[in-house]
Amino acid sequence: MVKAAYNSSQNFPLSVILLPLVLTLIGLIALFSISVNQFGVIAVTAFTKQLLFMIPAIGGFLVILFIPKYIIHKYIYFAYGAILLLVTVPFLLSTIAGTHRWINIGLPVAFQPSEFAKWIVVVCLAKYLSDHNLEIKKFRTLIFPILIALFPAAIILQQPDLGTALILLTPVFPMLYWVGSRPFHLFILMAPIFSIGTAFHNVSFTSWAIIMGIIVYIARPNLIFGIVLYFVNIFLGLLAPLLWNGLRPYQQKRILTLFNPELDPLGAAYQTIQSKVAIGSGGFFGKGMGEGTQTHLKFLPVQESDFIISVIGEEFGFITIAFMLVVFALFILKIVNLAYYSKERFAGLVLIGIATIFLSHVFVNTAMSIGLIPVKGLPLPFISAGGSFLLSCYVMVSLIIKMGMETIE
Repeated sequence: MVKAAYNSSQNFPLSVILLPLVLTLIGLIALFSISVNQFGVIAVTAFTKQLLFMIPAIGGFLVILFIPKYIIHKYIYFAYGAILLLVTVPFLLSTIAGTHRWINIGLPVAFQPSEFAKWIVVVCLAKYLSDHNLEIKKFRTLIFPILIALFPAAIILQQPDLGTALILLTPVFPMLYWVGSRPFHLFILMAPIFSIGTAFHNVSFTSWAIIMGIIVYIARPNLIFGIVLYFVNIFLGLLAPLLWNGLRPYQQKRILTLFNPELDPLGAAYQTIQSKVAIGSGGFFGKGMGEGTQTHLKFLPVQESDFIISVIGEEFGFITIAFMLVVFALFILKIVNLAYYSKERFAGLVLIGIATIFLSHVFVNTAMSIGLIPVKGLPLPFISAGGSFLLSCYVMVSLIIKMGMETIE
């Protein structure tokens, strides 16, 4: 048994490190193509910055790798308190790009603390859930784990950064399920989302009300609790128009143009339209490095980060996008597999949380690039330009190795 664990630990790190490096290489090639101007000269742009960002990324990877697991478990609450303070600091500073997301530390690049909040929240949740496993079957014990993610998410939402705020909340439900929460309790937490989301379509809302009633009947909770749960969700659906009015105008436009891009083709829908044109024009094999018209004529916005998949599609084709998504799938499945076979509850929860973060980023970034969901400012892991995000990604890779390794006694 010990020998098998030893062999597993020896073979494991190579595959986990190799897949992110492949993705990083794809990103560097795409950024290199973007950086070459019409005279064939490489400017000091996202490509050269990303190369420099690899230095702190590798440094962060090594630092986490050599921190003992018990130290991470013991002091993660202190890290959580520190990140709560850090995400509030940008509000005290001048805005950058019209938002309060970055901290300027006197360097050519700024520091974005919300990127580190993602994995800190995951590790903090893992500690709490693993330490309170015997009580997790009770509904009231689910409230505190949600608050752990909700506090930083609420602060980040005001920066404003809706995409990152939502990403902070995505690991909560998979981690609660993984630790053994009752599915009906998770349904109670998720039901308001569906109640509000379906409220704008009569048939959808009626269908959801019927489904909700059937689930409540099958679960057979306390009669009064079941009735209150059902009608509270119906009431939330009726309040949906008020919640819609609470959204900022640009957020409303992004949602409306998702269903009808012609409403604002030069405004809210512009990014999605140009992204789909770029991906479609690339065909199966792409136009070739540096040959993308959407990319180099600057029709494609935010091409170094949020819409880098459109650059890859236009210049390197569908086959490269497919390869990239397969690598992401293998990487995420590897993390989930490690979590499944983990002998420690804390480690398994950390792995599931990190897998959820990576999966959420990949899904949102690719889905918004082809118009399946409204545009959100979420980069593609290891590929999009961005120093804080790249460092955070490699810290998470180090945590995967740290939590996936079996301890040899």
